[in-house]
Amino acid sequence: MARPKIKAGTSVNPKITRSSTLLFDKADDLYNGKHRIYGRHGSEVHDALEKAFCTLEGGVACTLTPSGLAANTLSILANTKTGDHILVSDSSYGPVRNFCNNLLERFGVETEYFPPSLGGDIESYVKDNTRLIVLESPGSLSMEIQDLPAITALAQSRGITTVVDNTWSAGLVYNPLKLGADIVVHSATKYYGGHSDVLYGAVISADKKHGELVRKTAVALGNSSSPDDTYVVLRGFRSVIPRFEKQAKTALSIANELANHPKIKRVIHPARADHPDHKIWARDFSGSACLFSIVLEPCPEAEVLAFLDRLKLFAKGFSFGGYESLIIHCDPQLNRNFNPGFGGPLIRLACGLEDGEDLLADLCASLEELNLDQMA
Repeated sequence: MARPKIKAGTSVNPKITRSSTLLFDKADDLYNGKHRIYGRHGSEVHDALEKAFCTLEGGVACTLTPSGLAANTLSILANTKTGDHILVSDSSYGPVRNFCNNLLERFGVETEYFPPSLGGDIESYVKDNTRLIVLESPGSLSMEIQDLPAITALAQSRGITTVVDNTWSAGLVYNPLKLGADIVVHSATKYYGGHSDVLYGAVISADKKHGELVRKTAVALGNSSSPDDTYVVLRGFRSVIPRFEKQAKTALSIANELANHPKIKRVIHPARADHPDHKIWARDFSGSACLFSIVLEPCPEAEVLAFLDRLKLFAKGFSFGGYESLIIHCDPQLNRNFNPGFGGPLIRLACGLEDGEDLLADLCASLEELNLDQMA
């Protein structure tokens, strides 16, 4: 993927060009539109990464961004204007929700949230000025999966653009563009960075029209990304499949083991048959990923925090897809219009590259000390 055209002595990797200013021997080249004219517009390594993401998702255009959140907000801004109405899945990434509720609202764009399980029934939320539907499947905390084919069919019939955050699957086990979506976004910080040492994002479009909207918006906003960061993400492409597969296997194994634990009320992993959206997952996805959630039996918040603090291998931190296993308490950041009814504290686990049995033992040892009696 993104391999250069091979000649005698061709470098296997693209060169990194650190330059803000590009020089020309002819004055006409500054303005004739035939050349890249400034460092902000990218370089050889940016071209290689854009090609890799297009190949991954089956898109025709890619715009790179300095973070995953920037990829999300860019895709929204490129497809909205004052007076528009957009629909956003109620399970979407919290910072996207914050962007819509604050900055986007100031620009005169109305955001309305819908239950993730609606599918084609989302039509009841569509207005004459609905221009965009924003989805994240699964939701990165609640693991709710949307019926994308049903939603995109409705959207296409009404001329509505659909944007899907595909970070959970890394684009390896889920292809929203083939299911009718117009735009896919990635937080490449996660799997493609792979080592928790870079922030990056990508917006991949299914057609030239949407690709140009995103590109022109990015140029107008001064969007750019470091060539060094770009190289690190491109390098991550080379090893993402074995890392992803190991992490996904570990996560599902741990989820299955925890499902019968007496102090766990519920395991939320879409690959498990007891997940409410498992049939959609089995139809649309070809595999699972490193991320899933559990619901503890009801207990005081102090006990939840103590459970997390006792863990030795799972570190407390936001993100996933890196080499290390991470865990967070989700309740403080849950902001939902429609109550998902978890019935206990929601915990998200991101499995890294550590030994799966060691990770399970770490969780079980801390669960053993979890005190539920205080809720009696």
